[in-house]
Parts: sequence; C-alpha cells; structure tokens
Amino acid sequence: MAYGSASIDTFNTSTGQTFSPASGSATMKNRIINGAMVIDQRNAGASVTQGTSSVYDVDRWYGIGGITSKFTMQQSSTVPAGFTNSLKVTSSSAFTVGSGDAYILAQAIEGYNIADLNWGTANAKTVTLSFWVQSSLTGTFGGALINNTWLAATRSYPFSYTISSANTWTQINITITGDTAGTWTTTNGVGMNVVFGLGVGSSYSNTAGAWASGDYISSTGAVSVVGTSGATFYITGVQLEQGSVASAFDYRHYGVELALCQRYAYVWSTSAIAVAIGSGFQYNTGSAFYAVTFPVTMRSAPTLNSVTASNWNNIYQGGQQTTTSVLIDASGPSSATLVVSQSSSVGYSNILWSGTTSANMQFVAEL
Repeated sequence: MAYGSASIDTFNTSTGQTFSPASGSATMKNRIINGAMVIDQRNAGASVTQGTSSVYDVDRWYGIGGITSKFTMQQSSTVPAGFTNSLKVTSSSAFTVGSGDAYILAQAIEGYNIADLNWGTANAKTVTLSFWVQSSLTGTFGGALINNTWLAATRSYPFSYTISSANTWTQINITITGDTAGTWTTTNGVGMNVVFGLGVGSSYSNTAGAWASGDYISSTGAVSVVGTSGATFYITGVQLEQGSVASAFDYRHYGVELALCQRYAYVWSTSAIAVAIGSGFQYNTGSAFYAVTFPVTMRSAPTLNSVTASNWNNIYQGGQQTTTSVLIDASGPSSATLVVSQSSSVGYSNILWSGTTSANMQFVAEL
C-alpha cells in the first residue's frame, strides 16, 4: 500500500478470520490459533495434568491419553529467538506405551478455517506445517494431520521430524500434499486435528509421508516422551499455511489472538472483589436470572465450566448474599442467561459480582 493511504481490517466472529478490503483476502495465513502459546486464559501459567479426555493448557492446545497423569503441560518462557512463550510437556513417569496406547498434544482446527484448501477433492491444496521444538530426548519424533478427532479419523497423514541435539531449539518444516480423498468438514465442526505424538503405540502409527485411510496419529517407531521419567518437550511457533514453502511466523496482535481464542473459550476472571459479570432480576424466592454477553461470537452455544458458587455474591435492594449455585439456564453463541440459586424479594433488580479474588467462569465451545 502506498504511503498515506488507509485500510480497514474487519474481524469476522462467525469464521474467526480477519478480512482486509484492500487486498480482498483473509489475512489469517496461519490456520493454527495461538501457535506462539501466548494466550493462557484457563491456567494463567499454572501446570495442568493430562487426562483421558481433552485437558487444555494454553488456549486451543489440549493433551490426552489412554491413562491419566502420564504428562503435565505448562506455558513456559523457554523460547527460541523471536518468541516469548512456548508450551512445555513433562513426562510424569517412565511409562511403556502399549500397542493400543496413545499420548498426544494437539489442536483441532474448525472446518471454516480449512474450507479453502479443498481437501477431499481433486483440487486439494498443498500445505506446510512449521514449528520450533526442543526436547531433552533426541531421535525421530512423530505426529499427524487427521480429518477428525482422535479415535474417529478416517484419513491421516503421519509425519516425522528429527531432533538431533538435546535441549536445543530446532525449526521444523514439513510440506504436505493436499488430500484428494476422504471427508473433510468445512463448517463449524472439526475440520482437522494437528497432532504431535508424545508416545503412540503401533495400532495408531503408520509410515510417515503419505496419506492413509485410517486413524494414525504418529509415524512408526517415533520417540516416546512419556517413556522417560522427567523428559521434557517444548514447542512454539506452530504454523499451518497454504503452499509448499514455510514463511515467517504469522505473529498476530495480542488482541486479535485473544479474540480468536475466545471463539472457543471465554474465561471471565478477576483478582478483585465486587466486579460485576452481569445484571438481572429475582424471578422467584429461590432463583435469580442474569444476562452475560460474550466479547466475540462463540463457535456454538457454550457450556459453563469451573464455577465455585461461593465465589459470587448477589447484590440486591437492601443487601447481598453469597450464592449457592450458578448454572446456565440458556445460551447461544453471543450470550447466555445464568440462573443463580439465592433468596430475595421477587422482582428485585440484582447484580452478580465477584465475592472473592478468585471468582472465575469458563464458557466453553471447544471443538
């Protein structure tokens, strides 16, 4: 653009992309959200333990495995040049992975954000996956791109990469020819999962470098991080882009990255008392209703997680009281109605605010 001209970028909360009228194209080059691991709404840097269902550490990144507590995850400041955060995985024991076992770190990409790749058609486009990685272990590591959630994929592209020096940052670039077969969701469901194997058995492993029909999430013979007690694995700068060459990392503005993450999880938290989350009214002698509006349109109507009712106070005419439960009565992608168990006079106008410095609500619409 010539000096002195102007452009207006608009953020589409339905698709999670930024659009530039000047160029006529979406500027979300990187299909990965929070690839630099800077957003951590849920945990604020605290360590979390992997479970048998998806456990999220930094936003959009989850760990999962067949047996709980085989590794922990935590936002880290150990980084290569040009980054401020990474995601650190630490093995909790020396665990021998069986043929039907799998332990992974992954991100699910919404179908809207891969629709233009035309996968599953003759016009499928090539992509390049790039990232920075460091481990206390060396050898050949594995991962995969799959067309659904783990245990439900029917198309897989296992890949491998090498870490030659322990505890040394290495940049990896992997070019992947677009898949002309299979079914790839292009709406608001799971379009793709980008998976990094941390210990994957033979049943879920296959030859690297080719598309396969089946559920394969790593390459055959890859290093098992969970196989060594205390082993570490760091990753950052993860980028998936169209084309056969890795370009510079798409480091988006913090506010844009946060908004992209909030499409899937909106975490309301405060370190102060008497901060309001919503206003409402006393419906009957036992229940009050409050309206909460989300900062961006979420992927779908969210669920409500991680609420401790005693952290909240109801403020009404003439007094206040600690709540006994907080639930979603109804929700949509843009707002929710909370129902709170409490007793005050019917018809009072009320405010729901933080009663402690650890008040927290998590509205979740993850893939």
